[in-house]
Amino acid sequence: MILAPLRGVTIRCFREVFAEQIHEAGFTEAITPFLSANPGFDPLKDRELRGAPEQIKVTPQFIGKDPESLRACLLRIKEAGYDTADLNCGCPYPMVRNKGRGSGLLRTPAVLEKMIAVGCETMGDGKFSVKTRLGFDKNDELLALMPMLNSFPLRFLTVHSRNARQMYGGECDWESFKKVAAVAEMPIVPNGDLPLQPYMAPCAQNCESKTSHRGTKTQRIMIGRAFIRQLGMRDDIGELLSRYINASSAELCGPSPVLGRMKELIAYWKDIPRWKRLWPVIKIARTIDELRLAY
Repeated sequence: MILAPLRGVTIRCFREVFAEQIHEAGFTEAITPFLSANPGFDPLKDRELRGAPEQIKVTPQFIGKDPESLRACLLRIKEAGYDTADLNCGCPYPMVRNKGRGSGLLRTPAVLEKMIAVGCETMGDGKFSVKTRLGFDKNDELLALMPMLNSFPLRFLTVHSRNARQMYGGECDWESFKKVAAVAEMPIVPNGDLPLQPYMAPCAQNCESKTSHRGTKTQRIMIGRAFIRQLGMRDDIGELLSRYINASSAELCGPSPVLGRMKELIAYWKDIPRWKRLWPVIKIARTIDELRLAY
């Protein structure tokens, strides 16, 4: 089970504070929230990759549209000992996709092909993966790109079963996902509205033979929001949240970024009965003390 990259949430500080809970749930790998593959960017200076190795296998994810900038970033992480990397071809936010990055790569197949070629060449066969969506506007666009994707020795292809226009709303299209999986020559990783419980250790004793609730067999599965939501229902979440506040305060400058980070996490819980009552107070908290008093 792979921990999905959630921008601003499943960051390194979160993974370190919640390391025990991540392990207990059965995750064996985490994909980092995306790092920019821009000219001159040094990924090893980002707090995601800076410092000692984590308790879980970490795969850096990059976003961009310049193959040579991606190559430079991948060479840097290889120097630091990272042996796998991932390309973000699925971020649906307009400010990203309209610049041709993330899911915007689905509209420029020639650029996407060059990015994947550089990734596979630099990291090596079976060491580079891609996270994408069913399409940009329609759910059959990825299917049309599968002959190109199949030509590369990808580690796996993660498919969020929505198109970019949907963002995170509407229903996942698992029928279109199965059409992609049927023609894929690389391992396919499902993502999107998957429940955590059926795959948590020790339930998932044999992931290779396990069938998802949508009828697709898979060796890997990527889950993010369901795990975050489950944390909000824990009896000890208050103590864990306090630890996260302390760790974030030591890392960030001033209370404002700490408050922003906490509110981004707690927003995933605002429809849980306990937090639904607390959320109106938490979202307007102006200091760390006000936040602590709220929960």
